[in-house]
Order: sequence, then C-alpha cells, then structure tokens
Amino acid sequence: MTKVVILAEKPSQAKAYAEAFSVQTKTKTHIQLKPDPIFPEGATITWGVGHLVELKEPQDYRKEWKKWKLEELPIVPEIFQEKVAKGKWEQFQAVKRLFKQADVIVNAADVDREGSNIFYSIYKLTGVKKPVKRLWINSLEKDEVREGFRQLQNNEKDRRMFEEAKARQISDWLVGMNASRLFTLHLQKKGFGSHLSIGRVQSPTVYLIYQRHKEIEQFVPEPFYQIEGLFQAEKGSYKGLAKIKEKDKAKVQALMKEHNLKEDTYRGTVRKVEKKEKRIRSPKLHSLSTLQSVANRMWKYPPAKVLKIAQQLYEKKLLSYPRTDCNFITMGEFNYLVKKVDDYQQVLGTSFTPATLKPDKRYVNGAKVEEHYAIIPTRTTPTAKKLEGLSREERNIYNEVLAVTLGMFHRNHIYEETKIHTDVQGLGFFSRGKREVDAGWKELFPKQKRKEEMLPEVKEGEEPEAEVHIKESMTQPPKPYTEGQLITMMKTAGKTVEDEGDVEILKEVEGLGTEATRSGIIETIKKQNYISVTKNNVAITDKGIMLCEAIEGTLLSSPSMTAKWEAYLRKIGEGEGSKQTFIDNTEKFIRKLMKEAPSSLEKVQLRDIGERKKKWNEPIVTCPSCKTGAIVDRYKFYACSGYKDGCNVTFPKRLAGKTLTENMIKTLCEKKKTKVLKGFKSKNKKTFSTALTLDEDYNIKFDFGVPAKNKTK
Repeated sequence: MTKVVILAEKPSQAKAYAEAFSVQTKTKTHIQLKPDPIFPEGATITWGVGHLVELKEPQDYRKEWKKWKLEELPIVPEIFQEKVAKGKWEQFQAVKRLFKQADVIVNAADVDREGSNIFYSIYKLTGVKKPVKRLWINSLEKDEVREGFRQLQNNEKDRRMFEEAKARQISDWLVGMNASRLFTLHLQKKGFGSHLSIGRVQSPTVYLIYQRHKEIEQFVPEPFYQIEGLFQAEKGSYKGLAKIKEKDKAKVQALMKEHNLKEDTYRGTVRKVEKKEKRIRSPKLHSLSTLQSVANRMWKYPPAKVLKIAQQLYEKKLLSYPRTDCNFITMGEFNYLVKKVDDYQQVLGTSFTPATLKPDKRYVNGAKVEEHYAIIPTRTTPTAKKLEGLSREERNIYNEVLAVTLGMFHRNHIYEETKIHTDVQGLGFFSRGKREVDAGWKELFPKQKRKEEMLPEVKEGEEPEAEVHIKESMTQPPKPYTEGQLITMMKTAGKTVEDEGDVEILKEVEGLGTEATRSGIIETIKKQNYISVTKNNVAITDKGIMLCEAIEGTLLSSPSMTAKWEAYLRKIGEGEGSKQTFIDNTEKFIRKLMKEAPSSLEKVQLRDIGERKKKWNEPIVTCPSCKTGAIVDRYKFYACSGYKDGCNVTFPKRLAGKTLTENMIKTLCEKKKTKVLKGFKSKNKKTFSTALTLDEDYNIKFDFGVPAKNKTK
C-alpha cells in the first residue's frame, strides 16, 4: 500500500485539488481523499499557510546581532537556517506528521520558483527523506488537476528552481540585513532620526525613479521653430510642415528667405498624394507584465492589484496560471480554445465570423513555452450567474484576457494612411493622415477616444490657398512614470521602450526581479515611503531621495548590475550556476559596500521626512492600572514600565489580524474606548469593523454596539 501525501501552498489551493476527487474526511490541517483510479489507496492533501517556514532572524544566530551596531557588521551566518513562522507551529507539526507517514510526497505548491522554495523549505525542516514528485499544471480545472496528478513529474527541475529561489532569498536577506543597518547607522551619526530599508532589487528600482525625477527637475524648456502651412483645398483644409526643426530661429527664417516666403498667403501646388493600406495584427497573448501594464493604463489598477485579481480568477478556474512571463501557448491550449470561440464570444457579448481557425506562430509556439504558457481563459465557460458574481474589477480583467485571446481568430485592424506633399514656391510641406477602414480585432475592446487624423480628398496638381508662418513650440520634460510603466521599466532594467505595446523588445533583456515579484517590490517601496502615487503618477519622496543619494555610486544604484544578478540566478534554475557561488559573491559585495558606504554618505543631505527615531521605552501613556508606570513598546507587545514593581498590564501588538497602533492604545488607556476601527479579520478570513473597549481587568474587548457598516469580502 502506497501512502501519498500532497502539499498544497495554501488551503484554497488544497480545496481546489480536492474538488477534482471524492473527499472522505476534512480536518483543520488536512483533507483525506477516497480511493480513486489515480490514487487507488486514496491520498492526503495538507497545506502551508503562506510561508510556513522562514529564514531565521539575526538574533536567532547570535544575541549580539539583535541590536543595530556597526561593529557587529557584516552579519553572515556560517550556515543559513530556517524556523517555523510565528503562529504556524500547529500546521507545521501536522505536515511533519503526515510527511513521516508518507511513502511518496507530492509538491503541489504553485508551479514557480516561490512554490518550489515554499515546499522544499518545509520539507527540509521536517527532516523527512521520502521520494518527491511534482504536480505541474497551469489551471485548477478538474480535468487538468486530475491529468496533472495522473502524470506527476520527477523533481529534478523543481529542485533547480528551489536552488535558484533559495539563492535569491538568502542573497536578499544578506543585503537587507547588512545594507539597511550599515547605511542607517552611518546616517544616524549625522543626525538622521529614522532608518532606511535597503534591498537588492528595491533600491535600484527606487534609483531608476530618482533618475527620472532628476531629469524632470533639471529639465529646462527650450523653444524650437518649424515652418507650418495651412492649406485650403477644394474639399477641405489641412496642415503641413516643412522638413526643418531648429532651435535657432534664424536658420528657419533663412530657409523662408531662400524661397521668397514671408508669413503671408500664397498659392500652393499638390505635388503628390500617396495612399497606403496598413494592417495591424492583434496583440500578443498576455503575460503577467503586459496584463499589468494594460490594466494600469485602462483602469489605473496598481500592478499588485492586477496580480491579486488574476489569482482570484485562477482560483475560480476562469483563467490559467497568472505568474507567467510567456506570451505563447502550445497546440494543446490552442486545440481547446479554437473549439470555444463561439462560447467566448457569447461571454464577451460580441459576435464575429473568425478570419482564421488555424494556429499562428505569433501566438502558438510550443518551443517558446517553458514553465507556463500565456494567460488565457480556461475551458470553463462561466454561467450568467457566475459572471454576475464577479466583481467589476474581476470582470474587467477577465474580459481583457478574453478579448486578447479572441483576437487570435479575428481580422486584422486596417487603416488607410494618406500622405500629401504640397509645394509652396519650391518649399515642400508634408501632411499625414489616417482613416479606419476595418476596426477588426479592435472591436473586441472597450472603445477609446481616438481622434482620426483625416485629410480631405485632394488631387495631384490642385492648387490650394496656402497660409505660411513660423511655428514656435517648446520642448517638453519627460513624464513621470505611471505604476504600469514601472513594471516595464523594471523588466527592461531601465532601458527605454519607445512603443509600450511592443513586447518584442523585452525578449532578450534581463530585468529587475521576476514576473512574480515585481508588483510586490513596487508595493514594498510604497510602504517604505520611498515613492508616492497620485492619480497613477509615481513621484519620489524626500526619503526616497535620501536613499538614492546614499547609495549613489555603489552597486546598489546599478540596475544593470542587478539585472546581471538576475541573469545568473536564472542560470542556477537552469542547472548552469551555483547557489553557493552566488551567496559567496553577495557576501563579497556586502564587504565591498562596507568600505564604500562612509564616503558615499558624505554627500547625503539630511531631510525631515516626517519620521523620527523612537527611543526604547519611550512612554506612550500613563498605565491605567498602577497610575505610576507608563505603557511602553516592548517590541512584540505593549506593557507597563512598572512590571518589576508588580504591574503586569500588557496589550497585544496585533489583534484579529490588525496592528494596534500607539494612538489606539493611548485612546484605550485614557478613554476606555476607541471609535469604530476597520480591518479586523475573523478566523474564516472575513473582515469586520468594531470599536475596542478596556474592561475592568484591562483586557481589550470588541464592542459591536457602535453602529457600523460591517464589510465582508
């Protein structure tokens, strides 16, 4: 009898797997499946809860590493160790017990580097050594789940992905722990009252935004001059420009003089009229980054939100796996998509006769698919009821993916481009216009306000009236990045992408971070207050400027170096690089940084960033019990400073998933009650709002008596 234990990444994933089989029993820690042709003796599904296992903190290795001191740097453990994450001991013990009982263990975490890291970190900490198989699927639909378990893969590629992910995780730990302390402590010597968080990928990302900030700040508008003609033909008016664009107005005036022209009205002659039909193919299928960019442009959704929505649609079995950097599918996916064209049209509320039902290498190319194919709709066609149950944001993202997928089968977008060459006293003026002939695949998408540049019908030899003048314009500064453009900026390591819609340029570029991590990095630098986002425009803050001045000249400010690191990390995943080599090189980088930091920090201008360094044991409020001590921050909880004298009043830092701030504790101690607070989470993950009260024994209690709108998700 072979006992199979399956580890999912989280409970929702385990539930989706279980739905493809018959469930025998469910417990708090696992699901038991009934015998099945795929698992003749049944199987057990258990799960992680987010990151069940994490790298140890510095103080877990040596107590001297707890306090931030320059003399203790660099912090480099001889062997990196892991521990069970706080509050997750019970689940870890359950997983360990099941692993010990297993004959075969299946890694069924997400099929990416992070999923491999989560599984093997747990597996190694349990100390169990059993055969491991890998579930490799792109959809949570019942048929694909069953087929995936029927065709379990060996774990060779999985282990390489784990080596890559662990190298990235340890390297990020080394840079974060050492560089953050190093730069903060040196700045605090100069009077800095807060701290800087520094990361291997987040810091060069902030630096790229800082460079754009400097370009905008240092930009000086300059005038430039052109010669413009306003033409009145028999069937309408149009404009044209001569082929000159100069900052020196005298050069433009000299050309006017050469052709005996003044700012006056003349008779022109149409020398040439060219008309060409142009065809544009439908966009490539979506990777995560292209979906994030489009959704940000269309609806201003932050990249992290797009990933969250796409993940929800994946778990609802409507979209394929979202953390993909691929724009292609294989024939397997094409074969089911082509059968569903009519169904998908109904869901999208559109109707067209397919221009082709044959695969096109622009979209279908198995050689280009590595870990995951592009984001596409699954075989599941949502019912009207299921569609109604989607939020507006989920519907927008689903429709976008649906429209791009249907574009494969639609007609090309066709427009007519017209060029007119008009002569005025020997000086040529050029006009360009376009007219839509067939919307083609564009009819699948929400209509955007597009102003057609129409030109009137003119004939060669026609002599329109021409009003000629010198046109003065001003150069424009670069625009701030939008959040969607940050994704492209990171993917190209800051290299300019002229056409945002062109994913071809991204093919060979090694960028910052990975498809799965970029949106998280953007969220991190927002939380660290390095950037702010207003009306979708990204601006660097004073704290971000301080960070960039601090790291300027070091490798932490070099996007190209970070991109090279990412390239080497990918080599580890391909079996061509060494995890230990990468970690050793990171350690060398830290030691080099320690030598560079003092001089790089000399030029940093201290700014008031609205944060101050709080002194340890700084009083928050008078203790409501003893009245002589004060409630202070004790790192993981709040407590009375008079604990040595017998006052044992304590308050938690977190309550029902919400962080309790010093202001909340102060209000409770002074007024015994807070206002209604949002953001608490129940055990079944529903959010709720409540006021907090302090009872006679100084315990915090919920008070739902205050009228409030409870919101569940």
